[in-house]
Amino acid sequence: QPADPVFVIGLPRSGTSLLFNLLSLDIAHRSPMYWEIMHLMPLAKTQTARKRREFKTNTELKLAKTIIPKLRAIHTIRATTPEECQQIATMNIRSFVYMCMADVPEYVEYLKSTSFDSVFKWHKKFYQALELNGKPTRWLLKDPSHIGHIPQILKEYPNAKFIHIHRDPTESVASFCSLTKNVRLAFSKKIDTNGIGKTVIDFWNHNLSRGMEDRKLLSSDQIVDIQYSEFVKNPLDHIKNTYQQLNFDMNIQTENKIQKYLEQDTNILKPEHRYTLDEFGLNQNDIEGQFKEYILNYDF
Repeated sequence: QPADPVFVIGLPRSGTSLLFNLLSLDIAHRSPMYWEIMHLMPLAKTQTARKRREFKTNTELKLAKTIIPKLRAIHTIRATTPEECQQIATMNIRSFVYMCMADVPEYVEYLKSTSFDSVFKWHKKFYQALELNGKPTRWLLKDPSHIGHIPQILKEYPNAKFIHIHRDPTESVASFCSLTKNVRLAFSKKIDTNGIGKTVIDFWNHNLSRGMEDRKLLSSDQIVDIQYSEFVKNPLDHIKNTYQQLNFDMNIQTENKIQKYLEQDTNILKPEHRYTLDEFGLNQNDIEGQFKEYILNYDF
């Protein structure tokens, strides 16, 4: 059995990446590097082998950033940065990555209705393989779509814990629409921005609604809620409180790393990525209609 994981969950573009990056500074946490996801096998047993794969991955990322110019502002990726699970799910042909790349409505419906049991069986095998190079204290994992698959996660990882970050859907939906638009522009000459809006709002409302119901399967010491608007005011204090609720140990070294990370990049809480709902045929009423219960429950 792999080391027990903690999953960062929430709507995409809701602050999950910032939280994930800060938590990854804890030496007790291990996340897969981007190069490990893209070029895992055969296992890199030497420093030379790792460096070769890092170089190969950075070359591939350079191409990706060339064909998707705004990728740098939207999502920071390097060969040696901790990466999310959605790329692992692509190996099982069940990932919202494909929804970002193309207008595939039938596939989106498939994602909403198909079983994800095999996704998390493969997911577990992936981390078992990584542990052949050493077992961490805890796996730190993230993927926005995990919010819709809590039962499948618990089947493979019964001791899993979750940190759920909440952000006003008005902001997170608009941001994900913009990300989808920029990714699709790399693959298509023409894109339907209104279609993107409809797909995004439907798909993520479906996942979130499922997740809010499935949270009932978790005990109180398995999940912690964080409000994004409060988190960005004082990330370190919120992380300390989260550790306390999940019974994780917080040491002074981790505190110092988090503080230094925040001080080094004063723009980290002010992303350059700009977007509006109306670009995608959406307005405030659409968001409030689709996410009504969620908005009321979390007082947005």
